[in-house]
Amino acid sequence: MSKKKVLGISFGRKMSNTEVMIKTALMECEKAGNEVKFIRADDLNIQDCTGCIACVVGLLQGGSGKCHLKDDMHIIDEALMECDAVIVGSPTYVLAPTGRFKTVCDRLGPSHDVAFRTEAKKTGIARGKAPEQLPDERSFKPRVAALITVGGAMTQNWLSFAMPSMYEFTISMGINVVDKYEYFGAMAHEHVVGNQEVMDRMVVMGKNIADSLNSDSEKEMNKWRGADEGICPVCHCDMLTVRYNKNEVECPVCGISGELTLVDGEIKVSFSEAQQKRSRLFYDGKLEHQVEISTKAVGPGQIPNKKELLGKYVGYGE
Repeated sequence: MSKKKVLGISFGRKMSNTEVMIKTALMECEKAGNEVKFIRADDLNIQDCTGCIACVVGLLQGGSGKCHLKDDMHIIDEALMECDAVIVGSPTYVLAPTGRFKTVCDRLGPSHDVAFRTEAKKTGIARGKAPEQLPDERSFKPRVAALITVGGAMTQNWLSFAMPSMYEFTISMGINVVDKYEYFGAMAHEHVVGNQEVMDRMVVMGKNIADSLNSDSEKEMNKWRGADEGICPVCHCDMLTVRYNKNEVECPVCGISGELTLVDGEIKVSFSEAQQKRSRLFYDGKLEHQVEISTKAVGPGQIPNKKELLGKYVGYGE
C-alpha cells in the first residue's frame, strides 16, 4: 500500500504560531507512516483573481478550467492534486483570515469546483477532447482536511468570521473537514510552543487526520473527529444567519436552512436530512450551484448598446 500524502499550508509568518501548530500535526501524520509536505503561502507569488471567469467558461465548454495567470499558484495546485489530506492554518487579522488566504481561495473557487469539473469532464469526453484537455483526473479523489485559525485576542468573538471563512479553502474541491481548532488568546503566550495545551491539541489533530486516512471506508474516513459538534451538523460551526421575523435560520457556511425553536427556555436548531444533503460542502449542493450558473448566466451580446450606456462612466471621478 502506497503512503498517503498529507499537505500543510500556512498563511502565517515563518516559524510563528500558525506554522508550528501545523507542523506539530504533520509530525503526528508522519509518525503514522504518511508522507508529509509543507508550504508557506507567503513565500509564493500569487496574484489576485481578476474575475475574468475564463476558468468557468472553459469548464462549461468541457475544458480543464485552467487559470490564465502565470505565477506560483501552480505550486499549491499541484500539491493539492497530489495530497490525500490537507491541514490549513491562518492567523486571524480583522476578525477573519489573512488577505493572502482569501486570494488563494478566490483562485481555487470556481476553477477547482468538483461539480464544475465533473460536468466539464462529461462534456469534454462527449466532444472528443483528449485527456490532457480535461480537468485533472486527481480532482475527483476523496480528501480530508483540518482547519486552524490563530488570534491574539483574549476573547473568542474577535475571531468570529475566521473559522467559517476557513471553509472557503475546502468547499470548492469538496474536501471533507474532519477537525478544526480556533486558538484565541495567543498574545497571552510568547509563542504557542510554550502553550502545552494547544500543542497537545495539535498532536490530537494530527492523529485525527492519520486515523481518517487509515479508515476502511469513505464514510469512516469522512467522520467528524473534532472536539466540538457545533450548531450545524454538517460543518460543525456555530454561526447562524437569522431572518427577521422568522423562525428559519441559515448556516452561512453550508447555505442550508434550519428551524429555530425554543425548548424549555433553550434555543434549539434542527436541520432536515434534505437540507443537510444539499449543503454546499457536499456534491449535491455544488451541483445545484453549477446548474444554476450554467443555465442562468448571461453571456456577451445581450446588451447591443452596452458601450454607449457605459460611456458616461469611463474615467468618471478618477
